[in-house]
Amino acid sequence: MTTRSRAARSRGTGTRRRRRLGHVIAATAACAVAFALTGCAGSGEGVRVEGPSGIPRAHSQADQGADAGDGDGTGDGDGTGDGTGAEAVNVKPGPPPPKAFEGARVNIADGQTVGVGMPISVTFDRPVPEAERAEVERRLKVETDTGTEGSWSWVKDRNLADGQRVDFRPRTYWKPGTKVTVEVGADLTRHFTIGRSLIATVDVQQHTMTVEKDGSTQRIPVTTGAPGMETWNGTMVVSDKQPKVFMDSRSVGYGDSYADWYSYAVHLTASGTYLHENPKANTYAGRQNVTHGCVGLADDGTAKRFYDQVIPGDVVKVTGSKETVAVGNGYGDWNLSWERWVAGSALR
Repeated sequence: MTTRSRAARSRGTGTRRRRRLGHVIAATAACAVAFALTGCAGSGEGVRVEGPSGIPRAHSQADQGADAGDGDGTGDGDGTGDGTGAEAVNVKPGPPPPKAFEGARVNIADGQTVGVGMPISVTFDRPVPEAERAEVERRLKVETDTGTEGSWSWVKDRNLADGQRVDFRPRTYWKPGTKVTVEVGADLTRHFTIGRSLIATVDVQQHTMTVEKDGSTQRIPVTTGAPGMETWNGTMVVSDKQPKVFMDSRSVGYGDSYADWYSYAVHLTASGTYLHENPKANTYAGRQNVTHGCVGLADDGTAKRFYDQVIPGDVVKVTGSKETVAVGNGYGDWNLSWERWVAGSALR
């Protein structure tokens, strides 16, 4: 079964299949592959990385097919007529908004395999006016081989203006193995696959991370943000990973607390939240929260083992903390209910 835009409703009888797709605009969510790498728990500048990104090379060039490329954290509306997202209607789209798709970018590379939480994020060179957003959505098409229910939603990205980003996410996490095709306007197409499911839940009160993958569960001791520097609560999605990242506390307002390379860094938010190896975890993991907001894992092989199995799109949920991560701070799409997500669509 396929999922398509609300631009056309299937009609007729017999074996003719309906194509579905939902459109929506959500409050705020994460950008694509061009998020600025920042220091632990902050939005500082000048953070450096060492070694190749965990995202395939094609990912950073994903938009060159449409003269573009970029990347860095829940709702219903795929046009199924269930009351939360209107079903597609057979309306001929009007002319495309002038230059709306020039320089459009998609956060997923052609042929890439991503985790079950990865939203499809489309960003534009310039803000799309509200009056033109419905027409833009009509020209955004998503097809799956599993009949996935989902919706587009406009997101206020942390680093972009309102109207420069629109994301598509399913009502629930993608089904592993799903084949997805995305069409952005007439000239930009991406094909990608949903990999195995990996969902890691960090409990800041118990100082543990429970990783559920392929039906198995493992429990890992961690240390998270100390009081006053708490790790964001809520659901975040891995945007990329790096073998080493240089983090400088001065770039995030923490004085000269640290300035060093940290290994096995899994990137979670645009504001600089990582899950990475931290020598302090050798002493405090499982016992006490002592970091500046990141999630720290011991350097006895624990951090590397987790790093090696993570791919972009995997889910990291933090519970027991305080403020919930903003929708636009990384891929935070899943922090909205389905109803709120669908309400962000110009086609609602």
